[in-house]
Amino acid sequence: MRISNILVSVDLGAAAKDRVRLATDIAARFDATLTGIAARQLVTMIPVDSPDVSERIVEIEETRAKEELAEAHALFLRETGDRVRTAWRGALAEPLAYLVEQARAADLVVVGRLGPADGDPGLMGVAPGSVLMEVGRPVLVAPPGVESLAAKRVVVAWKDNREARRAVHDALPLLVRADQVHVAVAGPEAGREGAADVAAYLSGHGVTVTTHLLNKPEIGAADEILRFARREDADLIVMGAYGHSRLREWIFGGATRDMLQGTSLCCLMSH
Repeated sequence: MRISNILVSVDLGAAAKDRVRLATDIAARFDATLTGIAARQLVTMIPVDSPDVSERIVEIEETRAKEELAEAHALFLRETGDRVRTAWRGALAEPLAYLVEQARAADLVVVGRLGPADGDPGLMGVAPGSVLMEVGRPVLVAPPGVESLAAKRVVVAWKDNREARRAVHDALPLLVRADQVHVAVAGPEAGREGAADVAAYLSGHGVTVTTHLLNKPEIGAADEILRFARREDADLIVMGAYGHSRLREWIFGGATRDMLQGTSLCCLMSH
């Protein structure tokens, strides 16, 4: 099973360099093409009573936006080097919409985590939750400071819903290369989620897999899965995203929101 084209979101935030290096590492392992993607929407305050001034403001803003796109492109080229085949897509456009459009030819989309303490990625940044809802591709959410992904020990955070089933299927190219995959279910109903069937499915693809029922999590489901993954020395979590409505998750909380804001490990999600 192959990954042939990886798309990575490039902005001018502090974590962009790490994210490009991480995507390069994965692309090199799969002999895949790595496509850098950046978009910058023009932001202008136009004085309605001065056409000449308005035109000048637009010119200045367009020049600044093009300079930032060029800076993002230079960062992408610098961090990828000659390790992989690369392509670049940059535009004066709304970043999320442009990324979603360009992801039509991608097998995997790599974006950055956007937690409360992660800093501002700038005007080219994209929110991972919005990407997940719209892109229609598996999304690898990368926390700051992670530059490579061995994916030899992987945790599948299982819940028997459409999103988790999609995520397991989408992650197969990585799972079949892992040394050990742990299917972990957190919550008092863990025994009813069909973890054994998931393990059998993965075994049928040649995956070495075990199941773990975390029936009495002492903390929230996301934190419990993260703690389990650290205990098993895993560096990748696979899970479905937004099994509940996104609005409900952001108002009342949920595993997807908690992961997007606080995961310390790479997390491959599908919606």
